[in-house]
Amino acid sequence: MKILTVTGYKPMEMNIFKQDDKRIEYIKAAIKKKIISFIEEGLEWVLISGQMGVELWAGQVVQELQDTYDIKLGIIPPFEDQDQRWPDSLKMIYEELVLQADFHQPIYHGGYKGPYQFKAKNQWLVEKSDGCVILLNEEFPGSTRFFYDVAASANQKNGYPIYLITPMELEEIVNDIQMENPEHWD
Repeated sequence: MKILTVTGYKPMEMNIFKQDDKRIEYIKAAIKKKIISFIEEGLEWVLISGQMGVELWAGQVVQELQDTYDIKLGIIPPFEDQDQRWPDSLKMIYEELVLQADFHQPIYHGGYKGPYQFKAKNQWLVEKSDGCVILLNEEFPGSTRFFYDVAASANQKNGYPIYLITPMELEEIVNDIQMENPEHWD
């Protein structure tokens, strides 16, 4: 696998409303673990649309990994200025990621016109990648279900690989991080 799409929930879908929420650290650790395993098998690119939440965190993880690994980040938003109505703290993260990305190109020029832009973005990301990682609780798919449906259709047609980060995996990551922390045993 040379090109991987990473996606998942928006922060509000996980009841995360602050950038210093401890859960973000655990989510990033889970993403990092998956990406490193793919890098070790030859991964060259990570693609995101840059939506807030899991995708922004994945972008930050890739940028951290670029200090150690030869991995590139592509940001393909559905339209220009997707961050127009975002909180300032998230806008800053997005703009920094875009500036440092190895590739950035909106699917549509101009601003938001309709939901078809999100559908086109999901289709493009599946068609241009060799597989995907999705942070997903299948019982509560939220907005992630739209991407998952496109990926699942591609999986049925041509075996497009889907790798999930499940709530159980996140729990394991939390336990691992806590076990590594000496203060945990005090």
